[in-house]
Amino acid sequence: MSDSWSSKLPRYALLGAVALYSIIPVLSMLSAALLPQNVIPTGLNFTLHPQWHNFVDAWSLANMSTLLKSSVLLVVGVVPAALLISTLAAYAIVILRIPLGGIFYAVLVLTLVLPFEIVVIPLYFQDQAMGLLNTRWGLILPLIGLNMPFAVFWMRSYFLNMPAELYEAATVDGGSAWAIFWKVHLPLARPAVASLGLLMFLSTWNQFLLPLVLMANPNNWTLAGALQTFQNKYGTNEVLLNAGAIELMAPTILVYLILQRHFVKAMMQGAVKG
Repeated sequence: MSDSWSSKLPRYALLGAVALYSIIPVLSMLSAALLPQNVIPTGLNFTLHPQWHNFVDAWSLANMSTLLKSSVLLVVGVVPAALLISTLAAYAIVILRIPLGGIFYAVLVLTLVLPFEIVVIPLYFQDQAMGLLNTRWGLILPLIGLNMPFAVFWMRSYFLNMPAELYEAATVDGGSAWAIFWKVHLPLARPAVASLGLLMFLSTWNQFLLPLVLMANPNNWTLAGALQTFQNKYGTNEVLLNAGAIELMAPTILVYLILQRHFVKAMMQGAVKG
């Protein structure tokens, strides 16, 4: 028994160190969010009289109810469409082996090396030319496109690990390419789709720069844009800033807890191989 524990101790120690490294910043934010608003936070500093009303003040001051609605509409508009398009594209490239599919995939992968900031200005003028500037569609459509390179890469890697015999057997049984996708491959790819949906949700929910550039009305920005409310030319309300940051993080943590088993399953099944 002692030998078993001695062999496992380094792993548990490493796991504990990683957990502390992740948890301490969150605890520091929580301790700062509970201080009186005229105090400057300095690391972990829990007070005997926590100011829970700071969360209410931060919510109302940053108009988070309106921004929450905007963020939800953005996620609902981007994530399902991007999931469907990328999964169909990967299925066509790997399973159906469409003509020029390899070239299409290579072009997509090459775009992964482009910095996100380099496309913001072209997107602004493209939206302006199409009459979509300052509209939700002018933000949703670019975000769907920006998600495609990584999403197709992720789903292609998953489909590469599926046995080719699955498609051949379903074809012999008289199934069409569309029916095989919905009844055979998509159910098997559920962990990869769920984990990709989680990653897309996180990236869309935390969008800050693109809404700021493409949407003139601050009420149409995302919750991430609310954090700049606590900053002005005279200084930063660090207590409310931390309270607002925790409120911004809460939905992402909740979604991750709901989908984490799918994420782990996809990783264990080699969803990122290839």
